[in-house]
Amino acid sequence: MNSSVDAMKAYSNVNVEASVEGANPHQLIQLMLTSAIEKIRVARGHLQREEVAKKGEQIGKAISIVEALRASLQEEGGDISNHLDQLYDYVCRRLLEGNATNNEECLTETSALLSEIKSAWDEIPELLAAPA
Repeated sequence: MNSSVDAMKAYSNVNVEASVEGANPHQLIQLMLTSAIEKIRVARGHLQREEVAKKGEQIGKAISIVEALRASLQEEGGDISNHLDQLYDYVCRRLLEGNATNNEECLTETSALLSEIKSAWDEIPELLAAPA
């Protein structure tokens, strides 16, 4: 049974690596947002099962992803970059709080915020393709 779980993990890792290698910058941000949201979802499950170490590990990974998103912001982005920087900072602080206090509401809130950003990000290609 363990070998099938290992095989699934290996397949998943190859699939993710292939997605990342073939992605443009826009798609990389989409993948990062998706991954952060997934890490938070998994952390919520660990929190509900009182698996403290696993919860903390997933929250740590989500924070690392959000920090990488923050680092990718460019000054040329003006107000949008500034607002995203503040929002990403808030998300990280709420994730830390949720981890320290086992507050599921913090995880739910941060997941919702990142999902909103991802929804807006997902619409960008359609907006660029629309006739002016």
